[in-house]
Amino acid sequence: MFDDFFIRALVAGIGVAFITGPLGCFVVWRRLSYFGDTLAHSALLGVTIALSLEFNIALSVFITASVIALFLIQLQKKTNLPGDALLGLLAHSSLGIGLVTIGFLSFIRFDVMGLLFGDILAVTTNDLLIIWIGGVLILLTLRFIWKPLFASTVNYELAEAEGLKPDIAKAIFTLLMAAVIALSIKMIGLLLITGMLIIPAAFARNLSDTPKKMVLFSIIGGLLSVFLGLFSSLKLNTPSGPSIITAALILFVISLFKIKQTIKLKN
Repeated sequence: MFDDFFIRALVAGIGVAFITGPLGCFVVWRRLSYFGDTLAHSALLGVTIALSLEFNIALSVFITASVIALFLIQLQKKTNLPGDALLGLLAHSSLGIGLVTIGFLSFIRFDVMGLLFGDILAVTTNDLLIIWIGGVLILLTLRFIWKPLFASTVNYELAEAEGLKPDIAKAIFTLLMAAVIALSIKMIGLLLITGMLIIPAAFARNLSDTPKKMVLFSIIGGLLSVFLGLFSSLKLNTPSGPSIITAALILFVISLFKIKQTIKLKN
């Protein structure tokens, strides 16, 4: 019924949806949307380093994004600048350095549009193994730090007083974010990956009244976005990555009617 490349794309998309759903909830809860953009922008620098050194792209992106994330944590301790200013500084600096480096790589040909917006239809069997094995490790790690991370999200001082070590949980979470971007950059693209983290979680928040329900609905929203986006991309011959994000946005808009109905019932 479908070609092998489309089946691989569906399997890859399902894996990405399962990973980005729970992490996206914490991005929304902790108001880290701009942080996700910063790591995504740093991914371009990671790609250029990988191409320059003939290194694995996913591993290079993970290392680069992790260094940027940990550097941000240190900057927050050593400067008086607000967090959004530091995020903007790192996001645009890493993006600028990446673009400058690309200028020196004229001898290497690569798909810039695919890098920016992703091409999930081009995933290979090896990519699927990386996504699913890496995804399982990410989710297991998130499960391990769930209690201190969630507690510090609700009340940092209380979590610290209870000895839950919220700073360690936060550092591990930043590494998980870097890992998700490294795994997803080929499928969704560095300009759209933050949308996959935020929009399904925002959709879930409109439908949920507990954290567990929000995580569940976020995964469902991500899965629906992947299926609707890929099938519409196949039918309408549109780019796959942007089609997935557009489908996620449509689901979010639909979820707004749920809020509207709830408000009417309360009144």
